Amino acid sequence: MSSPVPGEIQLPPGEQEQEQDDPMQGSGQEDEEGEGDVVMPGMSDDSSEEGEDDEEEARKIREGFIVDEDDDEAEEDDQKHHKRRKRRKRQHRNREEEEDALDEDDFDLMAENTGTSIKRHRLTRLRRGRDSDSPPAASSSKRRTLVESSDDDLDNDGLSNVNDIHRIWDDDRGRDDDDEEGDTDDFIDSDDGEEGGHVMDEAAREERRREKKQELERRKKARRARPELAGIDAVVWDELHDVFGDGHDYDWALAGDAELEYEEEHMKPDMKYQDVFEPSEIRKRLLTDDDDLIRAQDVPERMQLATSSLSQSSTLSFHSPLLEADLNGASMWVTQRLSPKKTRDFFSPDGPHQHLKGALVMAVTFTLKYLFIEEFEVPYIWTHKRDYICHFDPNDIRSRFELLTHEELWRIYTLGRKYRSLLERRRALNASYDRLAVKDDYYEDEIQPQIDSVEVVADATEWLSMKYKEKKNNDSSFQFHDDEDVETKKRKTPSRISAYEVAKKSIVYKLAQGFGIAPHQVVLNFRASHHLHFVDDQELNPVVYAEQFADPDPSKAQLPEELLRRARMIISTELGKDPLLRNEMRRLFKEEARISVEPTERGITKIDDHHLYFNFKYLHRKPINDMLESAQFLHILAAEAEHLVTVTVSLPPQAKEMFERRLNDAFASDSFSDAARAWNEERSLVVQEVLDQHLIPAGIKWTREYIREEVEDYLAASCANQLRSRINASPYRTPELGPGETTSVLAVSWGKGDPHKDAITLVFVDEAGRMREHTKIDNLTDMELQDEFVDLLKRRKPHVIVIGGFSMATLKLSQRVKLILRKGPHAVEPGQELGPAPAGLGGPNGPNGFDGAPDMSNDVQDRMFPIPVIYIHDDVARIYQHSKRAADEFSALSPTAKYCVGLARYTQSPLNEYAALGSDITAISFEEEDQHLVPTEKLLFAFERALVDITNQVGVDINRAVADHYYQHLLPFVCGLGPRKAQVLVKKIGSLGGNLVNRDQFIRGGLLTTKIFLNAAGFLRISQEHDIKPSKNRHDDDSAPDPLDDTRIHPEDYELARKMATDALELDEEDVHDEHPSHVVSLIMHDSDNERKLSELNLDEFAISLYEANNDQKRFTLNVIRDELLRPFTEQRKPFPTPLPWDVVTMLSGETERTLRIGFIVSVLVLRPTPKFVSVRLDSGVEGYVLADYLADERPNRLGDLVKKGQTLQGVVVSLNFNLEQDVFLVELSTRRADISDGDNVYRREVLARKKRAEVDRTRRVIKHPNFHNFNTAQAEAYLEKQQLGDVVIRPSSKGIDHLAVTWKVDDKLYQHIDVTEPNADPTGQTIGSQLRVDVNHSYADLDELIVNHVQAMARRVEELMAHEKFKHGGEDELHLFLKNFLAANPAKSMYGFTLNRKRPGHFSLCFLANKNSSVQTWPVRVTPEAYYLFEAAAVGVPELCDAFKVRHLHESQNIASTAGGKTPFGAGMRTPARPGGATPGGHMSIRQGARTPNPYGDRTPAYNSGPPNNYGAPQTSYGYQTPSHRPPAFPPQPPTVPPGMNPERAAMLQQNAASSGGWGTNSGW
Repeated sequence: MSSPVPGEIQLPPGEQEQEQDDPMQGSGQEDEEGEGDVVMPGMSDDSSEEGEDDEEEARKIREGFIVDEDDDEAEEDDQKHHKRRKRRKRQHRNREEEEDALDEDDFDLMAENTGTSIKRHRLTRLRRGRDSDSPPAASSSKRRTLVESSDDDLDNDGLSNVNDIHRIWDDDRGRDDDDEEGDTDDFIDSDDGEEGGHVMDEAAREERRREKKQELERRKKARRARPELAGIDAVVWDELHDVFGDGHDYDWALAGDAELEYEEEHMKPDMKYQDVFEPSEIRKRLLTDDDDLIRAQDVPERMQLATSSLSQSSTLSFHSPLLEADLNGASMWVTQRLSPKKTRDFFSPDGPHQHLKGALVMAVTFTLKYLFIEEFEVPYIWTHKRDYICHFDPNDIRSRFELLTHEELWRIYTLGRKYRSLLERRRALNASYDRLAVKDDYYEDEIQPQIDSVEVVADATEWLSMKYKEKKNNDSSFQFHDDEDVETKKRKTPSRISAYEVAKKSIVYKLAQGFGIAPHQVVLNFRASHHLHFVDDQELNPVVYAEQFADPDPSKAQLPEELLRRARMIISTELGKDPLLRNEMRRLFKEEARISVEPTERGITKIDDHHLYFNFKYLHRKPINDMLESAQFLHILAAEAEHLVTVTVSLPPQAKEMFERRLNDAFASDSFSDAARAWNEERSLVVQEVLDQHLIPAGIKWTREYIREEVEDYLAASCANQLRSRINASPYRTPELGPGETTSVLAVSWGKGDPHKDAITLVFVDEAGRMREHTKIDNLTDMELQDEFVDLLKRRKPHVIVIGGFSMATLKLSQRVKLILRKGPHAVEPGQELGPAPAGLGGPNGPNGFDGAPDMSNDVQDRMFPIPVIYIHDDVARIYQHSKRAADEFSALSPTAKYCVGLARYTQSPLNEYAALGSDITAISFEEEDQHLVPTEKLLFAFERALVDITNQVGVDINRAVADHYYQHLLPFVCGLGPRKAQVLVKKIGSLGGNLVNRDQFIRGGLLTTKIFLNAAGFLRISQEHDIKPSKNRHDDDSAPDPLDDTRIHPEDYELARKMATDALELDEEDVHDEHPSHVVSLIMHDSDNERKLSELNLDEFAISLYEANNDQKRFTLNVIRDELLRPFTEQRKPFPTPLPWDVVTMLSGETERTLRIGFIVSVLVLRPTPKFVSVRLDSGVEGYVLADYLADERPNRLGDLVKKGQTLQGVVVSLNFNLEQDVFLVELSTRRADISDGDNVYRREVLARKKRAEVDRTRRVIKHPNFHNFNTAQAEAYLEKQQLGDVVIRPSSKGIDHLAVTWKVDDKLYQHIDVTEPNADPTGQTIGSQLRVDVNHSYADLDELIVNHVQAMARRVEELMAHEKFKHGGEDELHLFLKNFLAANPAKSMYGFTLNRKRPGHFSLCFLANKNSSVQTWPVRVTPEAYYLFEAAAVGVPELCDAFKVRHLHESQNIASTAGGKTPFGAGMRTPARPGGATPGGHMSIRQGARTPNPYGDRTPAYNSGPPNNYGAPQTSYGYQTPSHRPPAFPPQPPTVPPGMNPERAAMLQQNAASSGGWGTNSGW
């Protein structure tokens, strides 16, 4: 290419400001290239000359550099899309080019470097063209070439065509053929390409160009045919251009949208489910990244989790793996912590198994290896590797000794996880030590070998941080740019500097070194119990020696005693932080610690004889070892959290003194000089400081956590054992059912047993667990309904009938069902009331001494329908009826019907029902009073292990699990699996057709990874048809069923099973050479004499030969193989347990043996009196009776005269008569006053527990009001604690359905409870009555009026009085102290004040002090909605209240002044002296010698004529609440009448006490 004209720079056409493409033409090539052509010298740029260019050269260029596009892209939609994309690209590029426009400085610089004059118009920066394999086009190409022009050049006619290409309004019809040919080139350049990705030959290219040229011509003709463009000449076009512009004036506004559309199209990320679903939903469905990682890894799922798989917040465990090199240390660490019994039996010199301690360590090592290196779960080891955890002696094969139990395997797994965590912490500690780059012999030789717990790791970390803090802060560690942890954020170190650090940096540190021995040497002496290091004694006395380190500046100098104190602090801190010394203190606390408990001031009053915490209200030095296997310590911590008790952890004085003496001996000098003795005293002070400030506080903190952890683990294990006993039960089976057959169940429930509301619900569930029929009947007394029930029995033929319900009325339902089963339909007559009567009172005695009770025994032989009727535990069914699972499965059923489904399913498989609960399993209470004290995560861990054990003991039919979603709940508990792996396994099997033929398909089909398969294979059974035998063609082995897949035998032991079967059948290998490998197994299974043949095998010799040949221990495995060949997957669980009588009572009524025992006082409701006894019912629904002799102290003639139906009585339990087969649960009581008084004091705690349970179980009221809540007292106070003063809660009352309780907040932690009576209450309790009565004078029509006119009115008055200047916050004692202090400072004055009465919420106490020598007196102030009441004097406001006080005070003082001798007579008013005008006198000695303030609520309030009756509560006196003097006053005698305003009963009592003085007469002292 030729060089450009000197002094003129050619720029890319894309940089020109006005060079835009004609929208009527195809896209120009300059848009694709990014650079323009260079105009050659002497060549014209006129478009008319383009047709004269070398056509051959243009053709070669086009053929070499123009790429054709596919034919399919010729469609119109594709063309439009292609043009839009190109337009967006062009606009994007133009905007970038505008940003690169040259400024004035650029022009000057270019002119300076080139030596030429640069035209400063339309120039932009030269830019690099787009990457292209094409060379730059020559000047002879058909592309338009552009020249740089100035404004003057625009008038040049020779360049008119150049400028015309930027005018979109140009007339296309005026163009010549050359232009059209150029358009054709552009068109071809734009669209040509390789068709279908293949290179086109020359002929095809020419044909393609011809077709496209024809298409272009057709488009041009179409444009010329537009009538609206006809007749417009060039002048008109220019005028249009001047007015409307070139059409690109507003491209800047459209560029943003086009660019945004372009970026959205090309930069829009791929849509993922994380962008659609909520994170909580993703976690719930196990679709997070962690879940995918768990599914993908070939590691058992439970081993990958840091929490239980039952937890809703399961987290991935990022632990470091345990290595082979760690096994020896791990086995010793774990073995020592297995259990105290194991340590005593195997490691003590006199232990019975001391000779097997090596075998025990080897068994633990094997278990740890399989758990943490081979990664097999506990069920696999227990089932398939049992021989390796037993003592196996080849010389005495029968002397097998089980070294580890199943429980201890789980204990090893738990301890192994802890040891793995300990290893990680130790590695982190060693890395921190290495980064310090120091050499510390004490740390390396002494501390490191003793790091055997996380506590020691923490102590060592703290010790290193303290000792080498300066080194750590000055560590200038560097990293290269490619280090992996270059972006690791460093934690900000604390900015506070301790006193130890300050002292260590000062001269005092040298003084501390003068103690003559380093702290770590003291510790070594202590541990060795003798002196390994000796003290370097100082010749000077400590004080004299310390003076040498005083500051020379007198203003800064410290006393030597202070310097010694700081030096002691340095040494005590270093000793107190020493990891080895702390570990010794922890060991001492673990062996000797004692727990003491004392109640707080609040606890003294709240924890009474009947409180849950009463058994440890006062606890003195109880050893902690006695608290590790009970829940008492957790209850103590709960009481401490409620601020009811204070807990003290201490050491026995002897143990503490021994430790202190040993530490003193390790620290002290052996010299006898005076200086040495003085230094030893200083060292003794150091030891005391170490114990008091460091070691003992740390030991106390550790002991509390240690006991808490141990007790929580114990309780969690106890709850898990309860669960294990429930699920380790086979399904209910009747005698006629064979092994493996499942019962069909008819579940019957009456709900709450209300005959007016609840119908009887019946649900039939077939053998496969599917609900087949559901119906309701109103009762079993109508003949038609009995026929319907019998028809259901005949049609469905259930194997068993299960009865359940929520009240004691369920017993009557069971009686009626049994009667119908026994006698057939019409056995129960309409109106017949079933139920026993007391023995000897209702006719002939029935069975077990009950009259009138039909024979309801469960003997099915004599029945018309031989179907057993049973009760079962219904706690799982109660949860199921309200669960989401039940709603998804049976959305159309009522809650009672869902409850029946749960009962039926539990009867068929308790394990399946508990497994289906998931995390809701913690809602079931296995330890009623203690389970809530255990953290939920610990409970889930324990429950999960129980479910895993029993599930793998039973096995899971994998094909049934894939087809049956309900049965599928067992699959996650199979060894190696979990919720995530089970989920993906089911999906994979479903994609393969949903059925597996043999276990080999797990591996061949990629269903399970190797390690998961080895874990789970022996527990996933593939049921085989008994009449199908393995194929004889060995080529079909992969797809043929294998009878061993329907056994517990692991695939790795299949060869042993086949060998045993071959030997039992006495066959040779040649006999079965052409058969399926398991053909002999099928033969032995179907052999009628298989048990004899297998028992004849000498398995002991077989086990010895295996051990000698391959070192395999298989003795227990051989027994398993033999049992499985005889009875595959035989039932190993216990028979289905039926609940005990007390379990049924608790289920139906909530009563337990703790709440209902002989001697308990209970409230009973009279149902009906009979001539010989009274039938009653307890509040829990349990029925009872009171015999006539026990109804009252004197037997009445007619019982109906003494008690009426509906009357409530108090009775003491005399006897309990329970008979489950007869459905009889009766309580005999006595209501005689003497019997009740005897039992009242003994069993009050249980009565309170009964009331609490009744309060919880009572019907919840439904009142539509924003302030109404179903709260009890404690809940209401807890709710109001965070509310504003004056806020109110309306709640049900424990007094009955015709009462409401109103609780409002008076002050912080002060609440008033108002009893509101509803005279016309709704019997259902769902609405409120039309009248709400607080007392005689306050009644309201609705709740809103009650709140506004009563509660809020009182709240305003309380607020007004609290805002008064005389009001003092705090208690009454604080106000008394204030008054006394005020009078002490102002002896000539008197003072009074108000404060809240904390014992009587909503009331105030008015306290006053007449003079400094008198005692403080207290008068009550009662708040009502309309006024304050000082005694009975009403005051509408606070000023009036103060005036009423002063008037009353003046009145009483005047009465006192008028009495002779200065003594206040009891009946004369007892008024305090006062000055005229109502001022309280000062400076006078009180005339009331020894007076004190008595209980203000001991007597009744005097009945004054003014004001409403007093509702203050307990009776009161009106005499300043002072105890009257008993000295005889000097005043005329008064008649022996009751003093005014005094309680007559109290007056009578006082008169009786003063009888010797003449009662109320002259000598009475009043």
